[in-house]
Amino acid sequence: MSSPDPSVLQQSAVLRGAVDLSALRNRPAAPAPGADGDGGAAPSLVMDVTDQSFPQVLELSRTVPVVVDLWAEWCGPCKQLSPILEKVVTELGGRLVLAKVDVDANPQLSQAFRAQSIPMVVALVAGQPVPLFTGAVPEQQVREVFAQLLQLAAQNGVTGTIAVDGADAGADAAEPAEPELPPLHAEAFDAIEAGDYSRAVTAYEKALAENPHDSDAAAGLAQVRLLERVQGADLQAARAAAAASPLDVDAQFAVADLDVAGGHVDDAFDRLLDLFAALPAPERGPVRERLLELFGLVGDGDPRVIRARGRLASLLF
Repeated sequence: MSSPDPSVLQQSAVLRGAVDLSALRNRPAAPAPGADGDGGAAPSLVMDVTDQSFPQVLELSRTVPVVVDLWAEWCGPCKQLSPILEKVVTELGGRLVLAKVDVDANPQLSQAFRAQSIPMVVALVAGQPVPLFTGAVPEQQVREVFAQLLQLAAQNGVTGTIAVDGADAGADAAEPAEPELPPLHAEAFDAIEAGDYSRAVTAYEKALAENPHDSDAAAGLAQVRLLERVQGADLQAARAAAAASPLDVDAQFAVADLDVAGGHVDDAFDRLLDLFAALPAPERGPVRERLLELFGLVGDGDPRVIRARGRLASLLF
């Protein structure tokens, strides 16, 4: 997970390289759900945002920091993270607003934010993007990052508060009931919140043993396994070890995992496919299994996965 750098808003060239919002910034659009004309009130602190309504969200970010949650219905880890984001934003009482973006329904926003893996969380402060983290993270880490975000916003003059129209922002009666998670999914969710990735892996594995077609459990398992593997890893040391031993499977796995976690999906796939091609046939099995796991994590419909699957198939046959 990466935390906001207090100087990041002054690094405009770096920001433009990471996230390009120029195509969405100035076009006409209907008012964003959850923001009125003066930007001072909203019917909810959690709003669904579309390609068309996004310019108003950018404008709102000049008053109050906006947290953008990029998610999809098929994404198991998204269903773990989103309720945490909603809870923490609501508890902050209007000092932050949460904008939820369904990447499947809003391809322009997905492309603008370069959402190579989800869940992905980005903040907007005074119209500028601030990358926060990718993947499901525990509630305490969300709170810590949001506290840093508020400090960063204050340093850049964004200190407003959004009032909620006609109701207390924290009133449970105004919120639709969240669908109850299956027991093993709930157990995994609790374990992730506690930072106990091993317990989350076990819960998801049990869920898949009960129902091999549970796509949410499969996606959650891949995400948590990745989080577990990269926890505390040193990217520089991992790259040095991989460069020194090109056919060391574990060394190449370590860099591929870090690349996926950092959003460099093509680099990870290319590394593992090159390794697969270089190894003797009897030693290729673990590499193929890791590729399939990462394909499932990124999403079978993702163009990078489709390309990598094609190359894997050509190497197999």
